[in-house]
Amino acid sequence: MTQRICRNSLVLGLFLNAATLLNAHSNVDSDQLSNAKERPADRPNLVLIMVDDLGFSDLGCYGSEIETPNIDRLAQNGMRFTQFYNCAKCETTRATLLSGRFHPEVKKTELKGCVTIAEAMKLAGYETIMTGKWHLANDPIARGFDRYFGHLSGATNYFTGDNSFRLGTEKFNVPSSGFYTTDANTDYAVKFLGERNGNKPFFLYVAYNAPHYPLQAPKEDVLKYRGRYKSGWDKLREDRFKRQRELGLFDESVTQAPRPNDVPAWNSLSDQDRDRQELMMATFAAMIDRVDQNVGKLVKHLESQHQLENTLILFLSDNGACPFQRTKKETLEKKLDPWNPKSYWVYDKGWAHACNTPFREYKQNQHEGGICTPLIAHWPQGIMQAGSITRQPGHLVDIMATYLDLAEFAHPQNYAGQAVGPLRGKSLKPIFDGEQREQPGPTYFSFRGKNNALRVGEWKLVNKNFGDFELYNILQDRTELNDLAATNPSKFQEMKAHWDRLAKEVGQVDRSRKADQKENK
Repeated sequence: MTQRICRNSLVLGLFLNAATLLNAHSNVDSDQLSNAKERPADRPNLVLIMVDDLGFSDLGCYGSEIETPNIDRLAQNGMRFTQFYNCAKCETTRATLLSGRFHPEVKKTELKGCVTIAEAMKLAGYETIMTGKWHLANDPIARGFDRYFGHLSGATNYFTGDNSFRLGTEKFNVPSSGFYTTDANTDYAVKFLGERNGNKPFFLYVAYNAPHYPLQAPKEDVLKYRGRYKSGWDKLREDRFKRQRELGLFDESVTQAPRPNDVPAWNSLSDQDRDRQELMMATFAAMIDRVDQNVGKLVKHLESQHQLENTLILFLSDNGACPFQRTKKETLEKKLDPWNPKSYWVYDKGWAHACNTPFREYKQNQHEGGICTPLIAHWPQGIMQAGSITRQPGHLVDIMATYLDLAEFAHPQNYAGQAVGPLRGKSLKPIFDGEQREQPGPTYFSFRGKNNALRVGEWKLVNKNFGDFELYNILQDRTELNDLAATNPSKFQEMKAHWDRLAKEVGQVDRSRKADQKENK
């Protein structure tokens, strides 16, 4: 009799669970609902933390002098990647990350013909939460998140916000004082976690806007770093590269890329310019420090709820350091401090070059400085060797594949009555297990059709600003200093033909220099 009651209760529970999903996703196929019915109770929680405009060397565990003890602790107890790739720009990275497909395939910000990570994880029985920067079409609630706080815009004032801030789908009025966007993103993440359904695992996506310009930080954080950068960007890059070698990120075979011609030597600047530049880098460091403080707050909450052991935390950046000088005239004329809400500072390319140590180029470029991000994976129950470093390559498209693998849920072929394209990536779980992952397929990179790249195994094809393609052996020449296009013409032609095929397959839109200049006026 007891067994019959239990069996009937289980059937009723499964029916109600399927009915709930059907009500929320009336156009989802029934086989997807069946797939979502029964899952192991011990599936890991998933926390994805993405920062904005962080250079490869901007964390302590990647060679920086910036104090990031909480993030470093995740690395010490987890795993660091040295060859993990983003898509070099805010919106292209976000589209690729959330869809598991290359951004032209989903019409970039429109997210067409795809199911998002949040939508898929919701089908898999996860509670889905997001805080922070969206920068895509529609809004997070419309694309699968149960709870949301943040801004829909691509950048915002850290102290006063903007009109795009939302709590759920409702307009959020930023308080007139005591507000700092980085802190608010974490506070709402902790609040939402505290209010969640405890019977479900959760997927939390925290998209910090920091350290994207404008460079703004609380006064106490800026003053903490004031004076530390008087030696300038040349010495900073030298010191960071030395630490990277000591940390085991690079060996003696790697040579750092030299300072480009359009970056002046630090000693050539006037005393006034050096002081202003030093303040900007101190503010940038303060913004990263503040992110670290908030990561610590989030991790502490997970520990207090006894959830940290079975939570996979991934920490990465959306692109490399930013070379754009966009400081506003009023800020310069009035010499506004970076803790003044009316200020709008941006650092110069010299600091971006140092932040991307040891690589070439920057945000939007497809050379390593634009697309190679720190990636830290922390999962006490799932990463075999704490403190390990992996040189196996990975890409944003692998994150959704990893989550579905861990959730034991198949990627849907249809969603909301529309066909869904297949995932491009492969699960990272074999790497977490200490194994050699199956070689990933060709990895595509492009921004506006002006900066492009293709990586296949150890080979990389790349161009800049509509220029000629270059060819590099990344295993032998990690910092892209020896172009082999002329000396290995057969491999160059093979890679170029491969690029042409894949670009056509994903729907790459070729643009002219003239069209790009017109759009950016």
